[in-house]
Amino acid sequence: MRAYFFILAGWLALGLASCEDKLLGWGILLWGTEEPAIPSGTILPIYVKSNINRHWIAGIPEAYRAQSDGTERPIDKFEIPLAKLELVGSKGATQKRAEAFAELALVYAETLQDGLPIRADPDNSARRVYRLRQGEVVKILASAGGNPPISATGEPLDGSWYKVLTEDGAEGYCFSYRLRLFEHPGGVLSIVHLEEEQTDPDLDKLLSKIWSPESYGNMVNAGALDLEELSRHWRFSPGQDTGIAHIFTPAVNRTFPYTGIRSDGTRAWRFEGAHLQMRLRSDTTLEVQFTDNSGALRTLLFVALSSDVDDLIIQETARQETLFKRIYDLGPGFNSANYGSLSFTSEGGFSWTGYDFLVPQVIPGPGMGKGTVSMGLFLDSALARTNRYDGAISFHLERLTAPISFLYAMDSQGLRIEYIPPVNIEGSLVTRPASSPLVIYFFKADSL
Repeated sequence: MRAYFFILAGWLALGLASCEDKLLGWGILLWGTEEPAIPSGTILPIYVKSNINRHWIAGIPEAYRAQSDGTERPIDKFEIPLAKLELVGSKGATQKRAEAFAELALVYAETLQDGLPIRADPDNSARRVYRLRQGEVVKILASAGGNPPISATGEPLDGSWYKVLTEDGAEGYCFSYRLRLFEHPGGVLSIVHLEEEQTDPDLDKLLSKIWSPESYGNMVNAGALDLEELSRHWRFSPGQDTGIAHIFTPAVNRTFPYTGIRSDGTRAWRFEGAHLQMRLRSDTTLEVQFTDNSGALRTLLFVALSSDVDDLIIQETARQETLFKRIYDLGPGFNSANYGSLSFTSEGGFSWTGYDFLVPQVIPGPGMGKGTVSMGLFLDSALARTNRYDGAISFHLERLTAPISFLYAMDSQGLRIEYIPPVNIEGSLVTRPASSPLVIYFFKADSL
């Protein structure tokens, strides 16, 4: 860090001496200076603010006017960059501000991870305003609330959010998990000066997105959302706030601690210290390669969805609720001469009695005719084009792990259901009806 102490002859030549003698107010030093060696948290008189040169002219307190040879400095004012001093106003108000700042006044932090972000708010999803380099030092300005980032195990990370200031004046919030806090009393601060950061707009865009498995994109494109799978929030997280990348899919759940993200070609990067690489195939498709436990190189694809996963869950939940409400509003009670009585509750429950003819080919046994229903199945496009069905409904019977599902269609008189063998269901998709379908017609209870 450079000191900004200098002889103010130029200002005097410009006739600004009178301005310097007039007190603008009092301020508190946020970042300690080298020469003179004044620690952060010190109260200073402020005489000039230059928006053009981006600095203050402040007075040097008497305690810091002595030079290394014991003599007093020839001048009593010096320059400070605007970002490194906070103008408060009156001396009394500044004293109160200094007292509030005292606990953190001497606290700085060293960055332990290359690429650690400073964010606009104390939240892992907030906009990134600055990217730190490994070994870079920041000034801790204040403790902040906010939610901690989540670790690879799903637990909140140890640490706290802090409001921080960089040497070149950027300000924002950083989580302390990858910071080393230390105290500095003023004077020369040893900072590892790194090469000027080269901006990487592709990496910035990549790190700003949420990367979901390719299967999520396929579900969205097909218009067939599986709520159970969406609720798991499978993903790839580069872990820029923690230094721990995480692959979380049905088949892979692995973490990769790393020290930095480095370019490895056009729109490709490697994670230093980990057997992990990533490459953008397009703005919305990310290829992730890693070495598995057997030493084999594996590749997974992830996509950036146009909608947040939680929004997709809300939309799909509303769709299913609408479908069920149509059946409920048609009934909610239905009767069949051969297959008993079926009734629904507004909360999505059902009761089915007199279904003996379905035992054991469809329903395993008697006394199991209660449970809940779901509307999470979709019809294959070829099946939907037949216009024979309104959709599919699944009955989750008590004491039975797998649901029993039916295609269904409604008319003004009642509800027709057609049993779907489990082999005709792939994921959340009904691929075809049964070759010898079992069809049951229920009349509305009030139509008999």
